[in-house]
Amino acid sequence: MKRLFFLFALIFLAACSTVSPLAQPLEAQATELPSATVTLTETITPSLTPTPTLTVTPSPTRDYPLEGYGPQNFPANVDPLTGQKVTDPALLERRPMIVKVANLPRAWRPQWGLSLADQVFEYYTEEGTTRFAAVFLGQDAPMVGPIRSARFFDNHLITMYNANFAFGSADYRVLNLLFNQNYYDRLVIESACPPMCRYEPNGVNYLMTNTTDLAAFINSRNILGGNVRQNLDGFHFNYDLPAAGETASRVFVRYSSAIYNRWDYDPQAGKYIRFSDTRDDLQQGAAEDYRMLTDRANGQAISADNVVVLHVLHQYYTRHPEIVDIVMSGPDDAYLFRDGQMFPLRWYRNALTQVFSLVDEQGQPFPLKPGNTWFEVVGTGTQHTQQGADWRFMFQIP
Repeated sequence: MKRLFFLFALIFLAACSTVSPLAQPLEAQATELPSATVTLTETITPSLTPTPTLTVTPSPTRDYPLEGYGPQNFPANVDPLTGQKVTDPALLERRPMIVKVANLPRAWRPQWGLSLADQVFEYYTEEGTTRFAAVFLGQDAPMVGPIRSARFFDNHLITMYNANFAFGSADYRVLNLLFNQNYYDRLVIESACPPMCRYEPNGVNYLMTNTTDLAAFINSRNILGGNVRQNLDGFHFNYDLPAAGETASRVFVRYSSAIYNRWDYDPQAGKYIRFSDTRDDLQQGAAEDYRMLTDRANGQAISADNVVVLHVLHQYYTRHPEIVDIVMSGPDDAYLFRDGQMFPLRWYRNALTQVFSLVDEQGQPFPLKPGNTWFEVVGTGTQHTQQGADWRFMFQIP
């Protein structure tokens, strides 16, 4: 009864807003809180059209071990989600924080904080749309958002990373699932500022957060199990590769006529640069149009040391309205893009409370490049084509 009362109270406090030009996504019917002054933005003056910059990955240092780091026994100062040493090892002594971030409407781009996430999952929600689940651990972000609502897939991510989770309400069926799990006290929904505040540039009422405030808020709750370091073994990192892959200069991932993206490899930076759709394309690719995605908080181009396309089982909960559960159980196919090359792999999980691993055809852990990773989650029926150094994935369920 206590947990149900807690759920009903949070539903009452949660705020929702319109998201997509294609359809009205599943949101809980809730009363929006009055706008609050956002102290977390006082030292930042975001620009709607920042001049994109790109941080160049430094050359591998001699102290990086020849065998790399992971998939187990990470040193205390090495982030198990990036394979890199962190500036402040104390940040690793806490749970990861997952924040749900909007991808639509397009007018809400560029988003805040995505360049500072260790990992980002893009996945299908409904009616051709996608959202991002940004995972923060090794560094904090002073602004993250716009924050949007949860979906069934978030349950798998929270369990897998043993994470805290910040989101902006959800359909009642999703809320029932989330708040009846043993992690219910690690869920952060809009109720107070900080940690989640309303921000109104250009008259748009965004829900935003600061990951430092989120961590402090979780600490104040005295949650079950504490906000302490978790076992995140599973990923393997190395600058060196065991074998050469196939050339991959560009990666296209098309979820629908409204949501499609492209990753262009920049050999100088050693990263893939994200380009997002600017208009609907009803001509099966003939009318696609892209713009580089940036981080509105710092002007950084959104880039990834690794782009991984994950084939994951998608199941319909209902078709009308369209509600999809993405079952992160595996094993299944994965395609790793790093250093301008593509590597066909498999992903699997040993347990529901563990992150997944990437392995080659011999079942050996395959290294991600040390740095950040974007995961493009697609259905098991997704097909891909190759034309020269271009790779295109066409989303299908299944």
